[in-house]
Amino acid sequence: MTNMLVIRSSAMGAKSVTNKLIDQYLSDYRTAHPDATIVERNLDTDPVAHIHANTLAGIGRPAPETEAAIPTRALSDALIAELSAADALVIGAPMYNFGMPTVLKSWFDHVLRAGATFNYTPNGPDGLMTGKHALIVTARGGIYSEGPSAAKDFVVPHLLTLLGFIGITDVNVVYAEGMALGPDSAAKGIASAEHELKQFVAA
Repeated sequence: MTNMLVIRSSAMGAKSVTNKLIDQYLSDYRTAHPDATIVERNLDTDPVAHIHANTLAGIGRPAPETEAAIPTRALSDALIAELSAADALVIGAPMYNFGMPTVLKSWFDHVLRAGATFNYTPNGPDGLMTGKHALIVTARGGIYSEGPSAAKDFVVPHLLTLLGFIGITDVNVVYAEGMALGPDSAAKGIASAEHELKQFVAA
C-alpha cells in the first residue's frame, strides 16, 4: 500500500495549473490504487510561516531559545513526521519569478533539519529520507526546461538539490510550459503534462 504526501504551493487556488494537474493525477491514482493513503498539505491555504530570529531555534539552528520557537519546533516535527511516513511525494511547484513559491521554500526550511532528515558526517551530509520517490509538477509561463531560457530555471534544480540533500534522489519532473504564450501554447503544455502524469499512475 502506498503512503503518498502531496504538497501544493500555488497561490492561484482553483485556477492553478499545478493544482488542476495534481487533481487529475490523484483522481486517476485513487482509481488505480484504492488502498493508497494520501495526505495533502496545501501551503497556500495553510501556509508554513517563514523563519525569523525568534523562531530560528525551532528548526534546529543555533539561536536563542524563545517561546516563539516552541510551536515552530512542533510544526517542524509534524512536517517531518508526514514526510517520514510517506513513500511517495508529489510536489506542486509553479515558477514565480524564476524560483519556487516562498511557502514551499519555507516548508523545506522546516523539513531539512540536522539529526532528523539528514546528518552531518566526516564525509559530508548524509540524507536520511532514502527509499522514497518524488514527483515534481511544475508550471511556468515560458519555456525553461530547455533552450535559451533554461539557465533561468531556479525551480527544478533547487528542488532536486533540496530533495537529494535529504536522500530523495528518485525524482521525476513533469513540466507544463508556455502558459503565458497564448491559448494554443497553454493547451499544448497542459495536454503534454496530463499525458506524462498518466505514465506515473501505475507506479
